[in-house]
Amino acid sequence: MLHAKLVTYGGAALLLLAVSVVVSLSIGSAGISLSDVWTILIHQLPWMSDEHLAYSAGEIAIVTKVRLSRILLAVLVGACLGAAGAGFQGVLRNPLADPYTLGVASGASVGAAFMIVFGFQTLIGMWTIPLVAFLTGLATIAGVFWLSRSKGLMQIETLILSGVIMQAFLGAFVSFMISLSQGVVNQLLFWLMGSLALRSWDNLYLVLPFLAIALPALLVYARQLNLLVLGERHAAHLGVHVERTKLAVLLCATLLTAAAVSVSGVIGFAGLVVPHVIRLLAGPDYRILIPLSAIGGGIFVLWADTLARTIMSPREIPLGVVTALLGAPFFAYLLHRRKLKEDTLP
Repeated sequence: MLHAKLVTYGGAALLLLAVSVVVSLSIGSAGISLSDVWTILIHQLPWMSDEHLAYSAGEIAIVTKVRLSRILLAVLVGACLGAAGAGFQGVLRNPLADPYTLGVASGASVGAAFMIVFGFQTLIGMWTIPLVAFLTGLATIAGVFWLSRSKGLMQIETLILSGVIMQAFLGAFVSFMISLSQGVVNQLLFWLMGSLALRSWDNLYLVLPFLAIALPALLVYARQLNLLVLGERHAAHLGVHVERTKLAVLLCATLLTAAAVSVSGVIGFAGLVVPHVIRLLAGPDYRILIPLSAIGGGIFVLWADTLARTIMSPREIPLGVVTALLGAPFFAYLLHRRKLKEDTLP
């Protein structure tokens, strides 16, 4: 039953993702048609020759170096946020939890804001902001874990409260640095609102290893997350190492979030809405929910980024603005639907 369900939903999701990538590649201000896009891509294969390719160097660069890398990066960032959202919701047993609940985004934002405001954003080249944002995001979650531990245990309520405290403190710190910024305020705000503009293949290679490691690790703990729904005491009686499971899942989800935020800035609602939708469609089994949330997150961020770069072309809307405009009304609809269902119960 599980295998059939995973194949059915997973196959449909992968097909939708493939179609989304194909269509998105042909959308843009350059006016390159779908057939032209794929002709260019096919001729980039090692065994194909592009000597007689009837396209300019600019058109080839737009497809291979701008659109393709950005589209694949959007898919990876969305996959990170979707899988992280499922992990956070499972371990915190809270459907309102998302990848930013424990302050990871605020921590990454502090690092990025510091480098931008004080002119260090090119200290080690294009890797400066992603690397610093990633490290400060991890430092933030370490601080949250330290605050929430008592007698070697991590209480869920204390963990969430520690995350809220850390997020508020670091958010105030970011606001303070915005007030200090002069000529870089636009660059800083654009990063804080999320964007995949001017990203390259190097950024994609930064995210890919974390997704390749953390996503399978999350799947290893899918059964334990199913049992945690019953409560920590019942899960422990059924053989779950509760503290080890919570720590491992939170670390994996944090790694995914920090990797995504470090290259894209703050993108809200992807990790909140996507697991909700998958749960409604495929059920609450985390063995299905986690991989489908990764695929669904990739589709969601890909289309949001496509809208961000095309809807007001040649101007570009911050990606985080688009995901909020798409995600917030849909999430409100889900809450309203749930409320109506509860009101009809006897």
